[in-house]
Amino acid sequence: MKVVLFCGGRGTRIREYSESIPKPLIPLGGQPIMRHVMQYYASFGHDDFVLCLGYKANAIKDFFLNSRPESYGDCVISGSGRIEMLEELPHDWRVALIDTGIWRNIGERLWAVRHHVKGERMFLANYSDGLTDVDLDDMIERFEQSDKLACFLAVKPPLTYHLADIDDDGRVKEFRSSENSPMRINGGFFLMRAEIFDYMREGEELVLEPFARLIAENKLMAYKYDGFWRSMDTLRDWQTLEAMVERGDTPWMNRTIAAEKWLSSPARLP
Repeated sequence: MKVVLFCGGRGTRIREYSESIPKPLIPLGGQPIMRHVMQYYASFGHDDFVLCLGYKANAIKDFFLNSRPESYGDCVISGSGRIEMLEELPHDWRVALIDTGIWRNIGERLWAVRHHVKGERMFLANYSDGLTDVDLDDMIERFEQSDKLACFLAVKPPLTYHLADIDDDGRVKEFRSSENSPMRINGGFFLMRAEIFDYMREGEELVLEPFARLIAENKLMAYKYDGFWRSMDTLRDWQTLEAMVERGDTPWMNRTIAAEKWLSSPARLP
């Protein structure tokens, strides 16, 4: 199943990094956040990627064009320059690098790569900056058994907020913690059938107008998940995730590989 990754945004909320490199290349534990996301999908057998590029597209292209296996696995270099890999790396990923423009929104980027998922009964999509340990196989199975055309991961906000219930006249009725609230947010992990493009119009944001049409026809599904999920929107988010990696607490990686031995496969262009 193909995986569409939206990699073209400017990452303005994590400006400390994104002014010099695109947000998908911000390092987390020595690896770009984007590769963590790709490794997650690959661990479930989905390693055919379509990257929607935009801001600093050349930097992401250079990263894949210059990737070498020895950069991600243990190796021995002899005096003659010969490189011996000490571990067997996973098989190659297929990565399509498509420049979808700098100023396009998510819906426009998906529309721009529609021909790259043509013929797919369904496909996966992701914002490329969030991590989770959700069982993707179960999410896909439930979606396949439904009559819905799109599905998104519905998670609780990772931080605790004090939610205020306020009357129209400004009277505060109640304060409660977001931990105990039924409120959920879009976690950025999507499943979509090919018919999603019938609900899209030029210039529209994916989760606004197209999803509103799906809701009107009862064709949008939410997969509720209370396990680990975290996005890297701000410097604080990056610091939290980096601290997790440093102490070996990496639930998004632990499904198939130990954190201290994480390997990434070299990418190849189609």
